[in-house]
Order: sequence, then structure tokens, then C-alpha cells
Amino acid sequence: MILINLDEIIKKRNTTSKALAEKIDITEANLSILRSGKARAIRFSTLDALCKELNCQPGDILKYTEEK
Repeated sequence: MILINLDEIIKKRNTTSKALAEKIDITEANLSILRSGKARAIRFSTLDALCKELNCQPGDILKYTEEK
């Protein structure tokens, strides 16, 4: 199972979802889907934009855990 750790990174960077969505040019609704962990996929271009804006690595955002 892939977990998305975006909320924690957003809080650490002292930014808001609205500001982040504007900076990486996606809708707040799509960012909300990512943050909630309900996304079924993520484009590499979106992941790239997130990493650039949040100054992090993909592994900081995406975590793998064995499904129980």
C-alpha cells in the first residue's frame, strides 16, 4: 500500500493547500484528493512540481507499507 504524506510536509513548510495548489498549477480539489490519500494515481509532472515547491524528495511524499 502506498501512503501519501503530504499534510505533514505542507505543515512543516508553513504553507497552505490553497497557496501550494496555485504555485504548482493544480486545483485545490485535486490537491485535497492527494492529501486525503484517496488518489489512485499521481502524474510525474505533479510529483515533480510538488517536490520542487516543497523542496523535498518523492520518498518524502510517498511511503510504502505492507497492506494488512
